[in-house]
Amino acid sequence: MKILHVVTTLDVGGAEMHLLSQVRGQCARGHSVRMVFLKGEGRLTEDFLAAGAEWVGQVPATRPFGLWSHLRWAELVHSHLLKADVLTAVMATLAGRRRCLVSGKHNDEQVLKRPLVGAVHAVIGRLPRLTIVLSDHVGRFVERYGHVPLRRQARVYYGLDPEPFERAAAAPFAERMDLRAELGLGRGDVVFTCVARFAPQKAHDVLLRGFAAARKSFGPRLRLLLVGDDPFGDGRQRAEAVAAELGLGDAVVFAGIRRDVAQILAASDVFVMASLWEGLGLVFLEAMATSLPVLATDVSAVPEVVVDGQTGVLVPPSDAEALARAMAELAQSADRRHELGRAGHLRVLEHFGLDRMVDETLHHYESVARSS
Repeated sequence: MKILHVVTTLDVGGAEMHLLSQVRGQCARGHSVRMVFLKGEGRLTEDFLAAGAEWVGQVPATRPFGLWSHLRWAELVHSHLLKADVLTAVMATLAGRRRCLVSGKHNDEQVLKRPLVGAVHAVIGRLPRLTIVLSDHVGRFVERYGHVPLRRQARVYYGLDPEPFERAAAAPFAERMDLRAELGLGRGDVVFTCVARFAPQKAHDVLLRGFAAARKSFGPRLRLLLVGDDPFGDGRQRAEAVAAELGLGDAVVFAGIRRDVAQILAASDVFVMASLWEGLGLVFLEAMATSLPVLATDVSAVPEVVVDGQTGVLVPPSDAEALARAMAELAQSADRRHELGRAGHLRVLEHFGLDRMVDETLHHYESVARSS
């Protein structure tokens, strides 16, 4: 099958990393894949080419007819993220390719709550033959605010290959401690790590305030490692300003974008994120595959991934005090951290496998292609 993916950006993010896994699996199964992105630096271009994509390139949203030849080539078109969804739906309709169009919803896009945006999506969102959502929560959200009924949706949970994370977790203790030292972290520190874009959705300010409060009760061995950046804004600078306001100094490490996330997770003690909403959260699966306990907020689809009290701890969103209490409690008990981490690893193996994700997605593609 000739598969065209159109995505808003091809920079490092959860949706983009999920799509990379999909493309790798689709190419391994003999399908031809092309990738189009609309904006950004395209930092993952070489990764997609290495995964087997035959062509990867940018088509700016200001020049939408650059999509035309790719749409005519494709037997199945799959758009990802809201801007790409809108542009691709319009262009695919004009190119006579609507019948082979699939939309992918990777998040509960809050902009759909705006009445005008929701009304436009009620028209544009029904152009694809099928909308693939990554969680039950996102499906309900898209039905309510995007006006795409459940009968026109299919839920396919994210999946991942746990092997790189398991391998990182099994690395010699000395290697993991060397990485800590490189990052300015001590062997005896209790390290909470967040891997996320510095976007308002991720609520780094709440995380930093919760961490500051937890450090007052636990002590200076509590450290916070923040991995990621904000390629489209000043989110990181604003988080750094909050850390300075709280007087956290070198208690917080801003590591930027890293390609050794598996190794960083394996050198950590707890994964933490204070999201205000999440479509699913691929990084939660990565942390669980590394046998890390997860401390997160009880929002959106997070409870579909992280089972409170079994694989991690969930707290209310925007509640720095509750986050601080949970951080302090987890910091004080290595046994509790190990128990939650082991259960999380098992949950990933049982419910979020990579082959299942790829095969389920291709099954839906084939159904759409057969009926087009």
